Amino acid sequence: MKCVGSRLLAVAVFILLAFILPLACVGQKIATIDPNAASSKSVEDFSNASLTGSQLHADPPELVEKAEKKDFTREFVAVQWRPGDRIYLYVVLPNKVQKPPVAIYLYGHPSDTDRYMDDGWCQRTTSGGYAAVGLVPALTGQRYHDRPMKQWFVSELQESLSKSSHDVQMVLNYLAERGDIDMSNVGVFGVGAGGTIAVMAASVDSRIKAIDLLDPWGDWPVWMQKSAVIPDEERPAYVKPEFLKKVADFDPVKLLPGLKTPHIRLNQLNDDVASTPEEAKKRLEESLPATAEHHRFESSMAFYGEVASGGRVFDWLKLQIKAPGPKVREATKEMPPSAGSGSGK
Repeated sequence: MKCVGSRLLAVAVFILLAFILPLACVGQKIATIDPNAASSKSVEDFSNASLTGSQLHADPPELVEKAEKKDFTREFVAVQWRPGDRIYLYVVLPNKVQKPPVAIYLYGHPSDTDRYMDDGWCQRTTSGGYAAVGLVPALTGQRYHDRPMKQWFVSELQESLSKSSHDVQMVLNYLAERGDIDMSNVGVFGVGAGGTIAVMAASVDSRIKAIDLLDPWGDWPVWMQKSAVIPDEERPAYVKPEFLKKVADFDPVKLLPGLKTPHIRLNQLNDDVASTPEEAKKRLEESLPATAEHHRFESSMAFYGEVASGGRVFDWLKLQIKAPGPKVREATKEMPPSAGSGSGK
């Protein structure tokens, strides 16, 4: 009789658990996908360039400041989708243009938001009827805080790059929600580490139709050994297999060959070998898809003199994301194929 009672109790407990556990799981699932969850509830996977595996919840954007100029309107917007990482986002819109194409500008590490507040920069990036969006990568500028000094962009490279790639995708989500930008014509302009992030984001987000890269970082085994960006006393830690393994999937040398982005351009400067060694530059060029363009310039002065001064550096990207209207087509002139010391590819 005692044995039967024990069995009945066990059965009752089993039935009760079978009823309660699914409810608990359902409740947990609903909490995980709640679109109104705060950024403090975000969970992020640093091993993946895409948002797959991460749950980033965006807080409502905050318009901090708005400046209305003759030819453009600049909005300073604070956005946040992870704890302790408020991002200063600058959205610059051309006046009298409905739903302009948009380019995201990433100037890598080190950089800050000062250029995005410069009226001249805003004028050049929006001329011809284009929207410009600027932010700085993770662990850079105003986003570098509450960390020991020994932790910086390169020492935490997996985190820095993955967060920044996620940021580009989250910024695109935000721009789509605004409804005042043409999300079928999106480009990314990246310099240095910003170029690396542009490649990463384009490899996982088909909304990006064009990337314009200026001396991106890459070819990690060589870059870690020879780049002057890294202090010599720290270099031994970054050439270890365990460190290189964490960022291997974020190497443009690995990502570029499979990139499906319709328009890709790579510009490299011969006098920038301190940041990106010549051996790495060659590997990056060799990794480009057959349809991509690449140009070599003997020096920064040659680059700015031939194709970059007066805002011309932005013209190529504008052409790739051009809107169908005649105003935009006439506002930009394609860079001649002979510009630079290299050849297009």
